[in-house]
Order: sequence, then structure tokens, then C-alpha cells
Amino acid sequence: MTINNQIFDFRMPGNVKIGANSFNTIHSDIEQFQPKNILLISDKGLQEAGVVEKIVHDLSRHNIPIQTFTDISGEPYFETLNLAIQFIKDNQSDLVIGIGGGSALDVAKAAACLANKEEDNITEILLGHSTPLSKGISCILLPTTSGTGSEVTMNAIFGDTSNGVKRGIVSPFYLPDVAIIDPILTLSCPAKVSAASGVDAFTHAIESYIAKKATPLTKLYAREAMVKFPANITKAVFNGSDLKAREEMCWVSFLAGVSLANAGVGAVHALAYPLGGKYHVPHGVANALLLPYVFKVIGKTCMEEMVHIANYLQLGDYTDNPHEALGKVVEYLFNLLKELGLPKTLKELNVNENDLEPMANEASKVIRLLENTPYELNKKEIHQIYINSFFGNE
Repeated sequence: MTINNQIFDFRMPGNVKIGANSFNTIHSDIEQFQPKNILLISDKGLQEAGVVEKIVHDLSRHNIPIQTFTDISGEPYFETLNLAIQFIKDNQSDLVIGIGGGSALDVAKAAACLANKEEDNITEILLGHSTPLSKGISCILLPTTSGTGSEVTMNAIFGDTSNGVKRGIVSPFYLPDVAIIDPILTLSCPAKVSAASGVDAFTHAIESYIAKKATPLTKLYAREAMVKFPANITKAVFNGSDLKAREEMCWVSFLAGVSLANAGVGAVHALAYPLGGKYHVPHGVANALLLPYVFKVIGKTCMEEMVHIANYLQLGDYTDNPHEALGKVVEYLFNLLKELGLPKTLKELNVNENDLEPMANEASKVIRLLENTPYELNKKEIHQIYINSFFGNE
């Protein structure tokens, strides 16, 4: 795509399948890839729930050795990724199947990409000094939550224990070969996870919509995600067996994820990283909490987009009163936290007030995201946003 002599890439997995029972199409994908050894990467929660065992049994019809890696609980760290890469090498796996939430999918796609790379090269990539120049082995991703969009994005997020922060690694080679988005796999997702992951998807949509790198094409995806979100999020959270609502939230996650992958996100994610790194706050929870506090500040520089967003969320037509649109959108975001039972203040997350300034310092270093925000936040303003979100200053 070319606009005003600027060229924009637009990327997504080579094959995306969405819909109830789409999981069953994985068998034809396996036949196409003809792997000799399959590695199934998931998390401890799905293992304990018997989901991993059920999938292994279902895939056993192919008579291909299947190993499982489920050493993932909560947000993943680079150490976890390195263990998964070594596991692939030890078992000579040539196909990774990732199933789970964003944590499992991030480990799966990054491990598949970095498999067969030299150890020194992997170290440089994880330090952010370089990016992969090729894909390692084939990868299929199946999300069990609707939110992270990891199955269609070019980035993966990991905890950096040496610096106490979360960092993203980005490359088109992290995209899976196939993404299978089956709403039936999300039916057992707990209400709290459904709420946090759902607002995480909405955060991707709204941030990428106003991003500096947004294009008409990415805005189409973000817009559709925002239109579908209000009518389905509460149904998916409070009536998890509502397959129609679950399927619509799968679309929200997918659409927002594609927009995120190509337009990027901004300040909300930048401020969320220190919360995840230091306090291990789940990514979706951190984004949801910070969203209204951040947009109250940065929304002032994109009033036209705020009018659009208010319309997409069915908050009213503010074409003739654009300054009112921002207030209505921020009000909606605060009400959303209350409606879904998500935390509204950092106090509720047991964040220490003395850590707010150091966190602001860390967040100010996430240049890649801050530069994609249509408002130039400085360290002092970031600190004030943390203060407001600590005390609940709406």
C-alpha cells in the first residue's frame, strides 16, 4: 500500500481459519506439513484441565510422535522461551502446535521461529540487538482466549528478569503458518480471564486505530473490532456458554490483532510493561486498567478519531461537538472496568506508591511504542498517569 509516497506492509498468517469446529481442519494441515516429530506447546492450566491430553489423543491418528511442553504458568519469561527452543532441538521437532492464551502462543511461535538458530544468534535476538532473518520450523496456533491476538501478530512479549521489565520481540517470521480460531476452544475460559483478555483486544483496536502507523486498511480492521466489542463482551464474560458471543469476541480479537500487527500500539502498552515486569500483573489486566487514564491525556491530540470511536461504541454522534467525544469515550472505559469487575486502581493490585516514579522511568524507555502514540508523553506526564491510576483520579 502506498499513501503520499509512503509504503506500508500489511502482514498476517498465510492461512487463517475462524469458526466453530475449525479445530478439525488441523488434520489436513498436519498432512500438508508432513512432520516427523510434533511438539505441542501449551500451559499448565490446560494440561491440568485435560485439554492437552485430549488434543494429543485426537492427533494420534496421524501416527506421528508428539511431545508436549507445558512448563508455562502466567506470563512467560525469556528463560521459558529458551527452554522451549532447547526442547525442540532435543526432540528434533519439525512442527510446533501452540494452544492456549497469549503466553503459550508467544512461546510457541517464537520457539518455532528461533529453532535451528545458532545460540549466539538467539541471544542477540532476545537482547533486541538483531531480528530473525528466516523462520525455523512450521507453526500452527490455536487460541483458547479472545484477546491477545498472538495467533496473528508479529510480536511476542516476555519477562526480562535481569531488568525487571517486559519486552517485546518483533519480526514477521514470528507469524504462524496457520492460525485456527475456534470459539468452541474459548467456552471454558473463566470469566475473569475473558474480561481481561477481551479488554486487551479492545485496547489493541483503539490504540492501533489512533497509531501514527495506522493506515486506511488497518483502520478497517480496528473499526470492525470496536463495533463488535460492546455488544458481545459482557455476554462472553457473564454467560461463557454463549457460543455466538464467544465467536464474535474471536472476531474482535482477530481483527484487533491484525490491526495491531500492522499499525502497532502505543502508550497504554508502554505503561503496562513495567506492571508486568515488576508486579507480574497479567497483560490484559494492566492494559484494561491503564486504558482510560492514558486516553484521557493522549486523546486530546486525536479528536477526530475520538468522534469516530464514540460512534463505533454507539455512544452518540459528536461530529459537531468533538471535544465531548473524548469525555464520553473515557467515561465508557471507566464504566467498562466497573461492569466487568476489573481493577480500577493500582492500589488494588498492591502496587507500592514509591515504585511509581521508577516505573515511569522504565516506561519512558519503551520508545518503540511511545513514538507510535499521537501525543509525546514525557517522563513527568507518565508519572502523573501512574499517580492518577494509583489513586483512581478520574
